Amino acid sequence: MNNDSLWTIFLNASLVNNFVLAYFLGICPFLGVSGKLATATRMGGAVCFVMLVSSVCAYGIHQLLVAIDAPYLQLISYIVVIASTVQLVEMFIKKMSPALFRALGIFLPLITTNCAILALALFQTNKGYNLLQSIVYALGAGSGFTLALILMAGIREKLELATVPDMVRGTALTLMIAGILSLAFMGFAGVGA
Repeated sequence: MNNDSLWTIFLNASLVNNFVLAYFLGICPFLGVSGKLATATRMGGAVCFVMLVSSVCAYGIHQLLVAIDAPYLQLISYIVVIASTVQLVEMFIKKMSPALFRALGIFLPLITTNCAILALALFQTNKGYNLLQSIVYALGAGSGFTLALILMAGIREKLELATVPDMVRGTALTLMIAGILSLAFMGFAGVGA
């Protein structure tokens, strides 16, 4: 049982130990979907939802596997839950917003292989969070992921209007921006102590 307060768990997951900018997890959608602010916001919402559902399911699965003395099934169980949740989200978005479904493209099914979501389930289990703490941790991690996407998308949209040397356009500039954002988020490291 972990005795951290809910506020501390949320802050640590969203700012101090941001999955994208501190742990470098989930880089694929971070770089791929952060070209437009609207798309990045919606992708952040989808990842947040998948994280929340996966977190609750991972907590239940962990409790069940501990009760039947089968913790070796933990990883495969988490993967099945994450894949199922992403399929539900994908079907929902395809039905409700075909334009968003096309805009997210291949990155929507790639949430399944997003290491940030699997890491969330593993981290919360290793930290010994109860159900409420797990939910807050998932909301914090999802908020941090969304924040990183929105910041990157906003900067990239502004840079489309700027004069940038040809040598650093495209991927090089995107990676430099990601590095600077990561350095900025490392400034929060003292808050989490």
